[in-house]
Amino acid sequence: MAQNVRVLHCTPEDVFESLADGWLYPTWVVGASRMRAVASTWPEQGSELHHSFGVWPLLINDKTIVEQYDPPRRMVLRARGWPIGEARVTLEVRSKGDDSVVRIQEVPIAGPGRFVPRPIMDVLVRWRNAETLHRLGYLAEGRAAVRARRGSPSPSPSPAPSPSPSPGPAPDAEARES
Repeated sequence: MAQNVRVLHCTPEDVFESLADGWLYPTWVVGASRMRAVASTWPEQGSELHHSFGVWPLLINDKTIVEQYDPPRRMVLRARGWPIGEARVTLEVRSKGDDSVVRIQEVPIAGPGRFVPRPIMDVLVRWRNAETLHRLGYLAEGRAAVRARRGSPSPSPSPAPSPSPSPGPAPDAEARES
């Protein structure tokens, strides 16, 4: 199982505030290149976001599903990227003083990716996820810095998804095709 750990200079709530915004997914997930739709229930368990991965014009449409959401501690995603396959991605966050320790674990669970020898797959996934955590750090630390400049309080310990629909297109039948 590929695993990376990074210390971020922000609270776990800042990290989960960034994770809770599904439209930011391609900003921090290496390989995701655009968002097509985000369920209004994101990031509740069972909710989906519809993304594309690859480099234009060679894009593949697929989706990611929330399997577990326990802010500000843990989020488990089932990330689909066919024809490569699917992976279970676990993000765990804990406080360390004024900082957060973020751990990401990724395991192939379906498709051809499961048959790549584990040592080779782990090296590739660790390399990618090091950058993924770096990007997530920019988002979460940036949110914390903006909040500090404005003198705003820290986000609530359990950010809940907005009951209002998210901006942009709804996850319609075309977006769900993948």
